[in-house]
Amino acid sequence: MMELHQFRHSAFCLKVRMVLQAKGLTYQVVEVTPGLGQLNVFRLSGQRQVPVLVDGDVVLADSSTIARHLEAKQPEPPLIPVDPQQAAQVYLIEDWADTTLARAGRSALLQAAALDSELRLALLPEDLPTPLRQVMGDLPGGLLNGASEIIGQAERVELLTSLEQLADLMQKRSWLVGDAMSLADLAVAAQISLMRFPASAGAALAGRGVFGLSDHPRLQPLFHWRDQLELSLLETDDSAR
Repeated sequence: MMELHQFRHSAFCLKVRMVLQAKGLTYQVVEVTPGLGQLNVFRLSGQRQVPVLVDGDVVLADSSTIARHLEAKQPEPPLIPVDPQQAAQVYLIEDWADTTLARAGRSALLQAAALDSELRLALLPEDLPTPLRQVMGDLPGGLLNGASEIIGQAERVELLTSLEQLADLMQKRSWLVGDAMSLADLAVAAQISLMRFPASAGAALAGRGVFGLSDHPRLQPLFHWRDQLELSLLETDDSAR
């Protein structure tokens, strides 16, 4: 059975889980503890970042590399269109989601967690010792001012504008490219899951996220699209078992 070494709340790990679910592939999750647990990841892959997929003798890092491996391993349903023009669009959107959107979303979440102790606690690893968890939860907001200012007003406006455009687009169509789910949809859905966490994130996080984005009226169609996508993947995953 394939093993996915991951941080549960990493958007890139979520992207890989979505690809595995879309393909109906069976896999086992190995939660990595930041710090010490990353030494095992380094022994496996030669680097400390996740996701890392172990497929027999093959060890792969990087969500895009893993996605292409899974596309070759299980071609159906295809997540990269056969049409060259549509495939190019998928690759461009995936790259935008993995870079520009990922940086802005991660910064916005860090800012939100710096100001919201409950959100900060929910994001901590479950196996973190209780005393350390209490310390993180009790940190006064003033000590985290640097983190709360990590994303400036201009970047925030640019992020909101991009998300509003996506929301408008997804009110008119089901998929970003063509008439079927693609890697572009999964890459974007994974990143916006950091802005309002889906049900799969667990009770402590589901529905929570970045204030000003998660509750923004213009963005609700986008989050609804993401939620429906998750439901369809869960149905695919259940039918494959």
